[in-house]
Amino acid sequence: MNTVVHWLERSRDWLDERGRVGWIVAMVIGFFLFWPIGLAILAYMIWSKRMGCTSWTRNRHANRTHRGATGNTAFDSYREETLKRLEEERDAFLSFLDELRSAKDRAEFDQFMSRGRDSEAPA
Repeated sequence: MNTVVHWLERSRDWLDERGRVGWIVAMVIGFFLFWPIGLAILAYMIWSKRMGCTSWTRNRHANRTHRGATGNTAFDSYREETLKRLEEERDAFLSFLDELRSAKDRAEFDQFMSRGRDSEAPA
């Protein structure tokens, strides 16, 4: 049993070296010899995502996130100005939050120090 698994792993690695064409040829030969073999190879190729088209999904994702020009100059300039304004507002808000945290920390530290001085003072 272990030798069969080892042989299957070596065969898989050999086909992976040949790429998608190697897998397709193996599937066609499998269908030609005995259809369940070809079907099993096809199922394995789909299950292991060996037939996935990564370039298509990468291009589709790139097109969805692309901030390219639309061709309408008025809209493009409006969009750029709006995005710039939103980024500036975000930066201002983040600096405001930092100042708030700093002020809160300062107030807590001052309160801690005043409690420490009160407990040191003789009664």
